[in-house]
Amino acid sequence: MDKPRIYVDFNDMLAYNLTLLSKEDTKADSSGNMVTFYEGMPVNVYSDDEEDGHPDNLIADGIAVQHDLSKHPYWNHVKWCCLIDENGIRHESDIPPSPRAV
Repeated sequence: MDKPRIYVDFNDMLAYNLTLLSKEDTKADSSGNMVTFYEGMPVNVYSDDEEDGHPDNLIADGIAVQHDLSKHPYWNHVKWCCLIDENGIRHESDIPPSPRAV
């Protein structure tokens, strides 16, 4: 991955740009670092996926938000959501490689 990201399940979307993030205030990222959430915190998320039989994670960037899930009884234990930015959800292979420092 291009940077450490937090695992989410994009099948659990509350809206086109809002996904469940965590039921706790902390969660490990893909590098094993514990991340402590706060309102408006920039977050980078991912979910496993395949393209043509090859791993190609789905990724997105956004901010952590506390969302009222009282109308969603199945998810009312979730404390944090990710509000995905205007770039949306995309495959990791769709992101051009970063230019390398010379």
